[in-house]
Amino acid sequence: MNRVISFILIILGFSCTPKSELPVTIPIDNWQFKKITDSLWLAASVPGNVHSDLLDHELIEHPFIGDNETRLQWISVSNWEYKTNFNVDKNTLQKKKIRLEFEGLDTYASVFLNDSLILKTNNAFLGYKVNVKSVLKSSNELRILFENTAKYEDIEQSKLSYNLPEGPRIFTRKAQFQYGWDWGPKLNTSGIWRPIKLTAWNDVKIDDILIIDGFIDSTQAQIIAGPMAQFSKKEKVSLDVFINDSLYKKWDSFDGTPVSIDIKNPKLWWPHNLGEPFLYDIKFIIKDGRKLLDSVSVKKGFRTIELVTEKDSIGESFYFKVNNVPVYAKGANYIPQNSIQNKVTDKHYETLLDDVVEANMNMLRVWGGGIYENDIFYDLCDEKGIMVWQDFMFACAMYPGDEDFLNNIKQEASYNIARLRNHAAIVLWCGNNENSEGWHRWGWQDGRSENEKEEIWTNYLKVFDTLLPRTLKQLTKTDYWESSPKYGRGNPKYEYEGDAHDWWIWHDAYPFEHLEDHVPRFMSEFGFQSFPSYETINYINQNDNLDIASKGFKNHQKHARGFELIAEYMKRDFPVPEHNDDYVYMSQLLQAYGITKGIEAQRRARPYNMGTLYWQLNDCWPAVSWSSIDFFGNWKALHYKAKRSFDNFLISSIESDGILKTYAINDKLETLELELSAQLLDFNGSVIWSNSVDAIADSNSSTLIMSLDLKTITFDKNNSVLVISNVDKRWLHYFTNPKSLQLNQEEPGIRLSRVDKGFEIELTTATLQKDVFLYTKEKGRFSDNFFDMMANEKRVIFFETEAAELNDLRLKTFNNFIR
Repeated sequence: MNRVISFILIILGFSCTPKSELPVTIPIDNWQFKKITDSLWLAASVPGNVHSDLLDHELIEHPFIGDNETRLQWISVSNWEYKTNFNVDKNTLQKKKIRLEFEGLDTYASVFLNDSLILKTNNAFLGYKVNVKSVLKSSNELRILFENTAKYEDIEQSKLSYNLPEGPRIFTRKAQFQYGWDWGPKLNTSGIWRPIKLTAWNDVKIDDILIIDGFIDSTQAQIIAGPMAQFSKKEKVSLDVFINDSLYKKWDSFDGTPVSIDIKNPKLWWPHNLGEPFLYDIKFIIKDGRKLLDSVSVKKGFRTIELVTEKDSIGESFYFKVNNVPVYAKGANYIPQNSIQNKVTDKHYETLLDDVVEANMNMLRVWGGGIYENDIFYDLCDEKGIMVWQDFMFACAMYPGDEDFLNNIKQEASYNIARLRNHAAIVLWCGNNENSEGWHRWGWQDGRSENEKEEIWTNYLKVFDTLLPRTLKQLTKTDYWESSPKYGRGNPKYEYEGDAHDWWIWHDAYPFEHLEDHVPRFMSEFGFQSFPSYETINYINQNDNLDIASKGFKNHQKHARGFELIAEYMKRDFPVPEHNDDYVYMSQLLQAYGITKGIEAQRRARPYNMGTLYWQLNDCWPAVSWSSIDFFGNWKALHYKAKRSFDNFLISSIESDGILKTYAINDKLETLELELSAQLLDFNGSVIWSNSVDAIADSNSSTLIMSLDLKTITFDKNNSVLVISNVDKRWLHYFTNPKSLQLNQEEPGIRLSRVDKGFEIELTTATLQKDVFLYTKEKGRFSDNFFDMMANEKRVIFFETEAAELNDLRLKTFNNFIR
């Protein structure tokens, strides 16, 4: 009977299922490109850029190999053109509204549709939407002319009677690192770096989702939310809201005004080291009766976030509270993953952010000289529970303050805040990287008149003290921080207020112990360089000689004193090997030694210090740099050792005036009852001293659990290690710098066996082995590396790989270098 009724309804023009009047979206592809002065068109990749397209056609040598970069600078001063032809069907042409949407054009572009100029752009960070109904045909040609940045930078410079730090890049709103940095190449590219699509609709088109957090705790989440839509009609338009696939509520009349949503007993979003980063799936459906007009969904985590900066007896605090709980931030600074951005795949994002979580990091700072990242980056940070400190894209410079520039960056800020504001992971927006420090400390004021200095600083305040925080406040509740750091290291206040960049290490060549003696409230940058993996060095040189003195390899060290500083620090604390492979290994141990010394000093100091973010997580090309993961995804020693130092529960010791103080750092939200064993051993495993340690480690705290007067114990500091352990972990403390250790030169035993998805590597040793490093040319990941083994220990390491054999497995230990 029901089938008969349904058949009759269909005959009469009715349907039992909702009709659809959804917008039509057509990706614009099949692009070609050429240099303006050329006549030959070649296939292009979109999203992409000129460098990528030239590389794909083998018209240039790869800029990441040798010193090829230096011979490719002609690309940046040339003008380029892209074009495509596309068809539009009759039904789409008849839609009431039709527009082209450009998600990213880098940078100075003129866009022509069927020879009509429809758009001129001057900001790579902006998306553009252009109504094209009057110009569109059934067969269309879309052309985009990209002009070199120097033309426009020269025009802007001519308007000023002075030069602004740091060069022409300050006039162009694009990724600043493309002009070259002390860890990256000069590849100032251009092109269609994000997708282009055609969208057509009749009645409704949803552009965005607005979610404003209200009251949120474990009992209730109150939000104001709704689709932000283009309406050609509002009569009879209704809204359905689904939460996790269940209908939450229907609104029979919807005019675009956001609606109230109240969720009882919500599951809150937490950083992954403190809880589950739970995300709700919220879907909005706009209908006209039974006709579906448009729909959109969003993954949303409910949490409260607050940056706490309160005056105290020492200075001023700087820490984050998530769901009203103070959270210690552990992580690194993130830069773009590739100077040729379209080469970064979803898999790259997934892998790198998995490496962040695996290393016990809960925060990344998206540095201000790069890009506002692709959506997938923030989606994955939401999903994986990684907090994001988001810089606006201004770095290490002073910027103009004229009306056109201010209007441009206001649009940029509005666009990107609106695009990213629904992400639970974003906990802070910061105005710039080091602009304020540069002005006050780097000599930028030298030789300028008082009027000139006043004008430059006034323009700084227009942007970072007024425009950006005002725009942010209009669009989101997320906190704003003017500049990172608050004070440069030349100002004594850098230790006591705000966030700090401590580059006394490296740039000023201070010893690593400086990090133990000078702990700021929140360390948002500090770092040290190391060489990359053997794989990366050989890629740069395009041979297997591991040559670290070649002209091409030296081009991948972008810091003027980089090699010199690595050598200087190595001589202080480590033996200096003669062979290249050993020198690379030692450089990575050196980097890890210094940075983990800082991490642990900062964690011991909580709650005075509430965050440590080292510089830097990753690379944008193969390089000698500050990264803990090299360009090809290989973990350096630092990433393995930072994983241990960032563990939610850490035992860390420091010696001062003959007293060894041992701390239990507990980032967990529950109190721990500790039953620990403390042993002082020589390197052959003989017990010199032992004791048990029973203590309480309060939640979210650093607690002194043992003070040991070393003067009461007779032992050789060069031949001893303190081992503190519980049933499943141990923590080691050495009493001198690495080069002074009197280690035995005995190789560990090694046995290899094939298992599912890789190999098990069994290691045995009769004496303490320091910094055991396993390596192979086969691609894969060791479950642990750069680790210490106690005397008479057996350890099993898993190497995950697709390789069928592992014939070239090798190891090094620090013991081999002690004379």
